[in-house]
Order: sequence, then C-alpha cells, then structure tokens
Amino acid sequence: MSEARQPIMGDPSADGRFGQFGGRFIPETLVPACQELEKAFRSAWADPEFRAELDGLLADYAGRPSPITEAHRLGEELGCRVLIKREDLNHTGSHKINNVLGQALLAKRMGKKRLIAETGAGQHGVASATAAALMGMECIVYMGEVDIKRQELNVFRMNLLGAEVVPALSGSRTLKDAVNEAMRDWVATVEDSYYCLGSAMGPHPYPWMVRTFHEVIGIEAREQCARLLDGGVPDVVTACVGGGSNAIGIFSGFADTEAELVGVEPAGGAAIGRKVPGVVHGSKSYLMQDEVGQVLEAESISAGLDYPGVGPEHAHLADIGRARYEPVTDAEVVDAFQLLARTEGIIPALESAHALAWMSRDRAELAGKAVLLNLSGRGDKDVAQMMDVLGR
Repeated sequence: MSEARQPIMGDPSADGRFGQFGGRFIPETLVPACQELEKAFRSAWADPEFRAELDGLLADYAGRPSPITEAHRLGEELGCRVLIKREDLNHTGSHKINNVLGQALLAKRMGKKRLIAETGAGQHGVASATAAALMGMECIVYMGEVDIKRQELNVFRMNLLGAEVVPALSGSRTLKDAVNEAMRDWVATVEDSYYCLGSAMGPHPYPWMVRTFHEVIGIEAREQCARLLDGGVPDVVTACVGGGSNAIGIFSGFADTEAELVGVEPAGGAAIGRKVPGVVHGSKSYLMQDEVGQVLEAESISAGLDYPGVGPEHAHLADIGRARYEPVTDAEVVDAFQLLARTEGIIPALESAHALAWMSRDRAELAGKAVLLNLSGRGDKDVAQMMDVLGR
C-alpha cells in the first residue's frame, strides 16, 4: 500500500510503516519472532472469541468504560470547557491495562509462559505484573536504576504481584535502557517468552498492535463526547506523549473529525520537536540525536516520558500535519499537577500533567473551546517525588 493511499490512522503498510516511519530494524534472530507475533495478532483480532474474552476482561476486571468528567472549576480557571477522559480510574491506575490485557491474552494464546516487560514510571510494569498474576504467568520487568529510586511504590507493587524487577544499570539508567535490557532478554529467550512492549513504539507489529488495543479509549471518548456536546466533537483533543500509547489511543477516535490533535512532550525529551529521523528500538521515527547521529539522553521530571524517541505513528501524524506536538517544561508540569488537584480534587500522574501544562500555558488559544484531555494515569506514584520537589 502506498503512503498516498493510507487512510489517517489506518493499518500500516505491508512492511509495517506509517508513511516513512515504522518498519522493522531488528537483529535477524528476532525477525521470525516478530513475524510470528504479527500472524498471531491478526488471527486473534479476527477471532470473535478472543475479542469477547478481552472485552469481558476490560469491563469486569479493568473497569471499562472509563468515564468522562467535566471539570467545571478548572474550565473556569482556563477559560474553556474541559472534559477529562478518566483513564486514571482503570484497575492499576492508568491506561496501560488496556494494552497489557490484550497482549497477555495473546501470549497465552501463543503458548508463552513468561512475560517480559520494560517500564519507566512503573505503570506498565504494574499492569504487566497484574496480568501475569491473573493468568498464572512468570513476569520479569526491566526498569532503569534511576526510575527504581524515584518510583519505589510501583516497584513494591510489582514485587507484591509476584514479578521480578531487574534494574537497568547502563546508559542513563532510565526507560531507554530498560527497553534495551528487555529486548536483550527477548532475543535470548524467544522460544518461551513474550515481550509485552508498553508503548506504541518498537518493531512492527508493536506500534500498530498497541494502538489497536488502546483504540478503546478513542471509541469510548467519541461516543461520550457526542452525548456531552450535542452530537459534536471537541475542538481540541490533547494527551501527553513519550512513546505515545495513551495519545495514539484517544487520537484514533477523532482522527477523521475536525478536532485538533495536540500531543505534549517534555521539553527535555521533545523528539518530534527536534524532527530528526533515525532508528531506535526497532523502528524509524523522530529521535533526539546529535549532529553525528548519537542518541541523546532525554530529561523529564516524569519517568514515563523520559524517552529519546516517539512512536512512529506520532511521527507520521506530525509529518502530514494531522497532529501537532508541543513541549512543556518541568516547572510548568509541577504547576499543572497542583492546579488539577486544587481545582478538581484529582491528582494526576506527572505524565498526564504535561498535557494540562500546555492547556494552562496556552489558555488564550483555547478560550471558549471544548477541550478533551486524556488523563492517562493517577498521581499516587508521584506524590513522594512531588513532596521532595515542593520541599514539603
């Protein structure tokens, strides 16, 4: 399929690309594993029994559909109508459970006994450990040593759920390095292990598969907004972007509408902002890299967004002008974290607070508009870190 014929947020091309981005850039030993995974995913997604089992888990275990909360006091503060998609209310506290339940069911269908996962802020690790416990699978979670220290609560939760948390000690000792370690493990144990990748990145079919499992966010939000907006859609849909799974999920529900799609990146990890194409972790996308092609270390107050790349479909959406991506500073995020807590009684994850930080900073642009914010996770995990930041 040529790029010109690809619908916005349709299936990728036969070689796993969204426009010029995506594909498979992996060791030869992993090519059969990715091919096996693509075949298994296509078969499962076409199987009504698989879909029904996943829908049942999403409803009865994860607690879907997640509601939309209209944030009246925040809206008064910002001068716009604010609708919040409450992924923070899902079981395990974030959107991650949608993708993990889908991939864990797929792993079980493929006969795998062991889940491998990477995690930054810990939410994907917690979701993976949760699904593994539910389905009786072994779970190994790789996490950067820096992130282990700043997310001690989630590390304890993963251990409590029976997972082994293995520190990544190389490089920046954050999310990028955790992905490296997880992929090394997968190469060595591919016969009986399943790599449960946590974001819409990596080699094909992961970006497409992860987006598909998160499309439930966009489907629900489209229907909920139609009821709240008299059949219409929001003027703006916004979400934080690191790898970009929560954003790609909610964007999928509005890509064919007039709604403006705005992803928000950390200023210290604005891969799309730099617009330098390259390859990392198995796919081509925009990366933070220097003039000689060396990948730069991302910096963010949020462990979940501390990543030097971005999912390839986000790079494609930016490339064709369907979505735009804005950077925010750590200081703006800290202010937004407190703003939502103070006005609505909702403590957001630091990741989610990035999107709110953009809304707060650019409130003049949003005046009088209806804005849908995807609140990808709750902030329990970040409270201790914020106590240190605020000196309390």
